[in-house]
Parts: sequence; structure tokens; C-alpha cells
Amino acid sequence: MNKTAPEAVNLANAVKRDLGDIDGVETVLCPTFVSLSDVRDVIVESNVKLGAQDVYWEKEGAFTGEVSAPMLRSVGCEYCIVGHSERRQFFGETNQTVNKKAKALLAEGLKPIVCVGEKLEERKAGKTFDVVKDHVENSLAGLSKEDMLNTVIAYEPVWAIGTGVNATKEQAEEVHKYIRGLLVKMFGKDVADAIRIQYGGSVKPENIKELISQENVDGALVGGASLKADSFIQLVKNCL
Repeated sequence: MNKTAPEAVNLANAVKRDLGDIDGVETVLCPTFVSLSDVRDVIVESNVKLGAQDVYWEKEGAFTGEVSAPMLRSVGCEYCIVGHSERRQFFGETNQTVNKKAKALLAEGLKPIVCVGEKLEERKAGKTFDVVKDHVENSLAGLSKEDMLNTVIAYEPVWAIGTGVNATKEQAEEVHKYIRGLLVKMFGKDVADAIRIQYGGSVKPENIKELISQENVDGALVGGASLKADSFIQLVKNCL
């Protein structure tokens, strides 16, 4: 919940200026709902793509305050985040609602970015793999192989979000490799190898290169470092 519409436009303009022609990295901006159309107008003829931060699973109806997948598609979204740890923590998001949201997005031709990850107390209790397995299996339940080829997974250890403490490259790779193994069992090796697994949690220009150097870390879901154009632009360039 950052940036007014004019602020979002300014950020998008800077990102487009420096990253609009880059082919080596796919860049997606996910502003708040109120800024989606304005940001779309800025990036429309560039390589920068548009995503949303959440969605509701019904197409329309008496669900005041919610936004549907057809609405997101109508303003040019290609991606949408679902199951972000903050949605799970503050707004009662569950694996079951994440699953319904992912299916609603896929039905409209949008690509869900499905977030999974453990809290600090769960990591300290040695439950990281149990939590991640629960999130992955239940959030992706019933999706087809074709669906998964249009789905992104984002591993975000909750203890590393906004704390300034990121997982080490070894910690990130360990969990990403585990997630890849779960996907192999669920959808087959060819599909699992093709799925993008992002890391999210205090990602900065200074640490992105070592994170994505890991075999199973395919990108990043960027939070705080995306709020300033210069840091986000440098972060993306460091991926090239």
C-alpha cells in the first residue's frame, strides 16, 4: 500500500526509461488497484509488464470492495500476486482462497504469482519444509500442467520481509530446490523445470546477483527496493 497515482506514474516512467527496452529480464510492476490504469498508460509500448496485488475469485457480484480477474484483464494486467504473506497474516488468506484466486486468474488468461513461505517461529521450530509443502500442494491443488506453465511461484520467508534480513543464498536455494522437487511430483519434471520460482524477502541491488546465481532461484518478488526507481532499476540491471 504505497504510492499515490501520480507517484506511481513517476516511478513507472523512470522504470520505463531505463528498463523499457531490456530483453534479458522480464520486469513486472504491481501497483495498487487505483494506479493500474495510469501505470498501464505509461508502460503500454515497452517491455515492462503490468500486474495486480490481489484478486477476488468471482467474476462479478455483490462483493463490495473486491476486484475480479476480468476487471484486471480489462486494464491490461498480465500477472497478479495471490497469497502474499501479508494477505495471509492480516486478511485471513488461506491456501483454499489462494487456490480459488489462482484458478480465477488462469481462467481469464492471467498469470498468478503464488506466494508461499514460513514465519520465523515456524523456521525456528524446524517446520519450514512442512509449511512450504502445505502451501504449495494446497494452493496449487487441481491445477493442470498447462496451468502451471502460466504460473509463477514466489518463496517469501516471512521472517525476511521488510526486516532487512534476507535469507542467505544457501537458505534460498535449499527451499527453492525443495519446492522444485514438490512440483516434479505434482506435475512432472518437464513442467517443474519450466516453472519460475522467485525469491522474496529483503531483496536489494546488493544481494540479487548472488541469489539468482543459485540453480533454482529464477527471479525475485521485490518489496521495499521497488519503491525507489533507482534501487529497483539497479536491481533489475544486476540480473543481466
